[in-house]
Amino acid sequence: MAEEKKRAINRLESRKLMRPMVDKMYIESVEAAKAGKPVAWCMVNWWEGDPILRAMDVVPVYPENYGTVCAAMGAAQGYLGKSDAEGFPTHLCGYARNCIGYTTSMIELGEIPAEAPMGGMAKPAFMMSSGAFCDARYKWFQALRRYWDVPVWVLEFPHPGVKEAAMEGTFEHVIRYMVAELREFVNFVERLLGKKIDWDHLNEALDTQEQVFRVWWESNELRKAIPCPMHSRDFWTCMVPCYYLAGERETLEAYTAVYEEVKARVDAGIGAVAGEKYRLMFAELPPWHSLGFFDRLAERGWNFVIESMGYHPPPPIDMEGVTDPLERIARFAYGWYTSTNINIPRGERSALGAQPYVNFAREYKVDGVLFHPLLTCRTASIWLTHGANVVMERARVPSLFMQGDIVDLTVFDEAQALNQAEAFEETMEHYRQIRKREGLG
Repeated sequence: MAEEKKRAINRLESRKLMRPMVDKMYIESVEAAKAGKPVAWCMVNWWEGDPILRAMDVVPVYPENYGTVCAAMGAAQGYLGKSDAEGFPTHLCGYARNCIGYTTSMIELGEIPAEAPMGGMAKPAFMMSSGAFCDARYKWFQALRRYWDVPVWVLEFPHPGVKEAAMEGTFEHVIRYMVAELREFVNFVERLLGKKIDWDHLNEALDTQEQVFRVWWESNELRKAIPCPMHSRDFWTCMVPCYYLAGERETLEAYTAVYEEVKARVDAGIGAVAGEKYRLMFAELPPWHSLGFFDRLAERGWNFVIESMGYHPPPPIDMEGVTDPLERIARFAYGWYTSTNINIPRGERSALGAQPYVNFAREYKVDGVLFHPLLTCRTASIWLTHGANVVMERARVPSLFMQGDIVDLTVFDEAQALNQAEAFEETMEHYRQIRKREGLG
C-alpha cells in the first residue's frame, strides 16, 4: 500500500473537540422545538443577546453559521437557487440567501428538509436581529416574516466613528445606552415567554464566558511565535463555540485544551506549516466551500498566522466593581469593538476597519495580507482597499486580493488564485528587504 501523503498543514488534535459541539448546537435546537421549548433564530451579536437567551432557557440557532455549514457540506447552491427564485437579488448576502432558500424549502415541505446538513434549523418562536455592521440585517429577518409569523427584536449595537469614539465621555454614554436597550430586550423576552430571567444563571454564564475569552485570546497571542504553531484553518474550525457557546463549561474545557496544545508547540518550536516560508494574515471570511485551497498554499510554505479582528474575542477586560450583568455584557461587546483602537500612537488612528490590520501586521510579523473581498458582503469588503493601503503605508506589508464569496462557490477561481499567489511571493520577498532597510522588522 502506498504511503499516505502527509498534509501540508499540521492540524491541531484539539480542534476535533469543536465539531461535536457544533453538531450538538443544531441537534439541541431541533430537539427543543419537538419538546415545545422556544427556539430563536439569531444573528451574530458579539455576545450581547446570547447569554440572556440561554439564561431564559431559549435555544439559539444561527442562520449565519448555518450558511457556512451548508457551504462547507455542498448544500448551499440549492438553497441559493431557491432564494433567487423567490425574487431576492443574487448580490444579497450569501448567508441571507442560504437562509431564505432553506426557509422556503422548509415551508414547502412543512418540516425540516431531509437533506439539511446537521439536522437543519428548527422553526423559530422569535428572531433576534442585531444592529451591528451588516447591511442586510434589518431587512433579512424582516423578509423572513413572509414565511414565519413570529416577532423580531433588533439588538442595538452603536458603533461611533474613530474620532467620535475617542471623544471624552463617549464610551460610558454608549455603555449606558446599551444597558438600557438590553433591559428592554429582557422585558420583551419575559413578556413573550411569560417567565422571568434567571439572573444567577446569567452571571454564571458571564463568568464562564470571560474565562473562555481569556484562554482563546491567549491561544491566539501564542501564534506570534516563529514558526507560528496554529494555522488559520484551525482558527476557523475553533472559532464557532467562542461565538455561540461562550458561556458553556464544555467550551472552556475545549479552548483550554487548544491553548495547552498550542503552548506545547511553541515550547517545542513546532510550526503549523513545516519550513514556514511566508507568514500571512487573512482578511475577511474564507471561502468555506474551498478550504482545501489553503493546503495548496501551505505546500508553498505559506502559513496563515492571524485573521480579521471581527472574529476574535476582545483582550481581557477589567470588570472590577461591575455588578450589573447587563453592564458586563455591554462592556464585553463594546470593549471588543473599541479594543483595536486603544493605545494607538497619536496621529496614527485610521478607520476602524484598517487599524486592526496594521496592528496585526506588526505584532505577528506578517509578510503579506491575503484580502478576500466577498461578492455578497459589502460590509466586510468595503474597507479592504483602504486597509491594504494603510498596511502598506505604515507597515510596508503588501497585499493580494482574491475575489470570492462566503457561500457561493461559483465566484471563486482557485486556479487563478494559485497563479496570483505564486507571483505574489516575489512581492513579499521585495518588501521583506524594504522593511529590513527601514528598520521595521
